[in-house]
Amino acid sequence: MSIKSEIDKRKTFAIISHPDAGKTTLTEKLLLFGGAIQTAGAVKNNKIKKTATSDFMEIEKQRGISVATSVMGFEYKNKLINLLDTPGHKDFAEDTYRTLTAVDSVILVIDCVKGVETQTERLMEVCRMRDTPVIVFINKLDLEGQDPFDLLDELEEKLQINVRPMTWPIGIGATFKGVYNLIDHNVNLFESSKTKISDDYISIDNLNDNRIDELLGGEATQLREDVELIDGVYDPMEQEAYLSGKLAPVFFGSAVNNFGIQEMLHQFIELAPTPKGRITDQGEIDPALDKFSGFVFKIHANIDPNHRDRIAFLRVCSGKFERNKFYKHVRQNKKIKFSNPTSFMAKDKSLIEDAYPGDVIGLYDTGNFKIGDTLTEGDNFTFQGIPSFSPEIFKEVINDDPLKSKQLEKGIHQLTEEGVAQLFTARMGNKKYIGTVGELQFEVIQYRLKHEYNASCSFHPMNFYKACWFTSENEEMLEEFKRLKSNYIVLDKDNNLVFLAQTAGVLQITRDNYPDIEFHFTSEFKRQSTLVQ
Repeated sequence: MSIKSEIDKRKTFAIISHPDAGKTTLTEKLLLFGGAIQTAGAVKNNKIKKTATSDFMEIEKQRGISVATSVMGFEYKNKLINLLDTPGHKDFAEDTYRTLTAVDSVILVIDCVKGVETQTERLMEVCRMRDTPVIVFINKLDLEGQDPFDLLDELEEKLQINVRPMTWPIGIGATFKGVYNLIDHNVNLFESSKTKISDDYISIDNLNDNRIDELLGGEATQLREDVELIDGVYDPMEQEAYLSGKLAPVFFGSAVNNFGIQEMLHQFIELAPTPKGRITDQGEIDPALDKFSGFVFKIHANIDPNHRDRIAFLRVCSGKFERNKFYKHVRQNKKIKFSNPTSFMAKDKSLIEDAYPGDVIGLYDTGNFKIGDTLTEGDNFTFQGIPSFSPEIFKEVINDDPLKSKQLEKGIHQLTEEGVAQLFTARMGNKKYIGTVGELQFEVIQYRLKHEYNASCSFHPMNFYKACWFTSENEEMLEEFKRLKSNYIVLDKDNNLVFLAQTAGVLQITRDNYPDIEFHFTSEFKRQSTLVQ
């Protein structure tokens, strides 16, 4: 089978949302509808606490949140779907941002009660940076939420994107009776606490059909008025506008009740893009090229704590990946082959012989990979757009058990290479500083150090405002800056120099005093400068 035909079969997307919008529940239900799992494991009430398939780290089970990106694959209507479930918590936003570089589209989950929340807006900004196509799923229609038209207005206003309803709720909360499919013109009536897939669609060719009144009673008139208003206010669904990131199809439902999902999944496989090209320092790489290429967007140690494995998650971008074939590690300029590449179904892994553009595969790693690394079939280019951002919180690592120094060193090194946090090391002595986006990351680091590396540490807060990578063509000024600011200059995990500014005022004064030095708030410049060499 040709590479082009394999590409046409694939859809690779991420599910994103504000915490508690129902993202991981929706992930699980898509797997249920795709036949990848047989029973739903969502939390139905406080007495039943089954863990969602995609949350496999112990701390995720305890806290009820996703703190690591999970990768799952399933087949639906002859399409191979690669689904990436991302952390919803804002403290782990950087992991989500990196994941968005590895997908071709997203499903954005909105809580109908809370509407568009802060984290949702930030995630949408990242999608807009790459014109990523977005489908919106408005969740929890079985609860007393906001008016659907108000939600659509809020989506357009806060997310700066046009919307087009594809399904429409009949009632909401206590009066929620189901959804009307605006594309296929059928009604799906709601039953609470479903555990199996329902195909009880009632085809209605004409909303003036008397059966609508028999089925919906007083809600029938409201549905007719709503549909007439939708057709009058909203533009028709245009796939090109969706693919360019300008128009978001909107679906309504209740993920916990398996309701409204199948309608979205049917349209998703019709609308969502097949694997697209990716930008490198040598231009865009066409996925249909014969030669293999891909990049690492995530590293995870100890997916299986019993085996202490370390896996690099690689997005295949072009050509065909083959097991036991040598590929070039561009940064290290050496050839590597992989005898046990894997595909994923959450924590369950299976050996694969080959993979194609759009696929996400796991490569067992002994320490060769860093986030952003490129593998090719011999070509010397590197994929762009996978930066680290300046952290917001900085703390010094304090070793609580000097007898376990080696374990702590190894654990900190591996966890920061995964992207859980950023590591900065003082040039003099061996002080280490951890930089994160939020406080929860420190809790995760402590937990994982204890349970995966048998090491313990505490954190001492540091008064820093920003981490700034810096470059300059003025060697004399650069040397003076490094000498006078030596107490505030550290090394990142790649041994790049980083200036830790104490306050916004200090940073501004420093920039004024050293006009020929350029300060960078992301690490993206590193890849550009490295690749020119």
